[in-house]
Amino acid sequence: MKAATLRLYQTLHTWVGLMAGWALFIAFFAGALTVFHEELHSWQSVHRARHAAAAPAGTPDGASVDRFVQALAASHPAAAASVYVSLPTAGEPELSAYWQEKNGAWQFTTASRLAAGKTSPAETSLERVRGELANFLNSLHYSLGLSDAGMYLMGAISVLYGLALVSGVLLHLPRLKKDLLAVRPGRNLKRFWMDAHNVLGLFSLPFHLVFAVTGAMFCLSMVLVMAFDTLAFDGKLMPAVPRLTAAAPEVDSAGRPAPLLPAATLLAAARAGGGTAFTPTSIRYQRIGDANAVAEVRGNADGALGSYGSIALHAAAGQPRSGQVMGDQTPAGRDTNHAVYSAMYGLHFGTFGDVALRFVYLVAGLAGAFLFYSGNLLWIESRRKQRQAVQPRVHKLLAQATVGVCLGCCLGVAAAFSGALLWPERPAAQVYFPVFLAALAWSLLRQPARAALDLLYATVAATALIPVCSALVAGDPFWRAAQRGDWAVAGFDIGALAMACGFAALAHATRKRARSGPLDSVWALPPARPDGATGVAATAPPVLPGPPPRH
Repeated sequence: MKAATLRLYQTLHTWVGLMAGWALFIAFFAGALTVFHEELHSWQSVHRARHAAAAPAGTPDGASVDRFVQALAASHPAAAASVYVSLPTAGEPELSAYWQEKNGAWQFTTASRLAAGKTSPAETSLERVRGELANFLNSLHYSLGLSDAGMYLMGAISVLYGLALVSGVLLHLPRLKKDLLAVRPGRNLKRFWMDAHNVLGLFSLPFHLVFAVTGAMFCLSMVLVMAFDTLAFDGKLMPAVPRLTAAAPEVDSAGRPAPLLPAATLLAAARAGGGTAFTPTSIRYQRIGDANAVAEVRGNADGALGSYGSIALHAAAGQPRSGQVMGDQTPAGRDTNHAVYSAMYGLHFGTFGDVALRFVYLVAGLAGAFLFYSGNLLWIESRRKQRQAVQPRVHKLLAQATVGVCLGCCLGVAAAFSGALLWPERPAAQVYFPVFLAALAWSLLRQPARAALDLLYATVAATALIPVCSALVAGDPFWRAAQRGDWAVAGFDIGALAMACGFAALAHATRKRARSGPLDSVWALPPARPDGATGVAATAPPVLPGPPPRH
């Protein structure tokens, strides 16, 4: 490959990585945790030990679903038109539902809240649920916590991310055989980190390609649909989207009353249609109490790449087609469109495997976050002016911003974990964003190396505090959860301790690098002055040593 072509790919890889690196660090760090989204719901409950004892075994009780749905439709007429009912699980032992009011506001309630008469809009607002830790981390993953605008931004960044991957592969392709496993520790720390960056990037390339393609599709799908709807389909595509993305179409009211079929009948029919591997997790009801009532039973099928699927049934009793299947989008019967979309969802979130696979996704996500962090550090270090005490201002600003965004995200997430237990009614965003912005401001006021050390030590403390809050606030320390076999809870506390050790090791390595590395690096701590203070004298910059001789 020509040298000019290699330089072009290097420039593309570098600048695309720099522009997208900060957002991708946040997406990967939060995304690594969201592979255990359901388990996090159990962990963040301050009453989780009681929930564990009350968790239902086997299939959900159809009679309780019927009572809940009827009470919900009576209390909230808008829910009768369309409502999503989540079935109990070990982590979420209560029935819950969410629906949209006529004014467009989304509402949420549970069986206990409905029974307690908490039916006012303020008490049923979905914002309270969106603010929970597990849901906030998911939002941080796909939209940086910035709602729709952030989702579209992440879609564009995913496209840039794909460009960086392709250019990186083409850049390293000529020396792939020689440097495939070359990780060379020693005095040349820059070379060591470059080797680690390249090796991690190469061996995690399949994961990154999957994340780039599926991330762009999930975040930009509606943008593409709207564009094609206007440019190619003359406004006919948007009305067809519900039919293309679900097993049940949107139905209108027949104007004739009819009772619902029992939930037990609907669940039995869904299991019969989806096969023995299909496990229902929720039901979407349309037109409750009407002759056109439809129930779409949604769930997961073990052993399928696209495990998520649904079966739509005519749900009105006493009608000619009562209980008949009107749409099957489970792995055994879905069409090509649903098969592709479901497979991409499974590949992105690792839902097609067991806990071991999700651990692989966890490690891959954390390794991906390290790639973006180390990539920015390497770019700054590679442009260091040799034997020059004062480095370009832009390099220092980039170093400060990299430290503030990346380590500020880690610190904010750690604080949000403890906040979920200390203030369960407060949205996690109210804990994360103040901590994140304070960390970013702190990094801009300090030398990069000093800011990195400060934030790393703060993150060590915040992460170590998580199992402490778990034991004191929830009254459920990880050793007790482990004794009863509740590893979904114990795993987060043990993982927090492991992460605290990891951040402590990173702080130690950062301090060592800052003390013993080149003095002209932005990652060096200023040398001590004779009066005991630190910093570089303003009147006479020190004479910096030259590079060590090459052997």
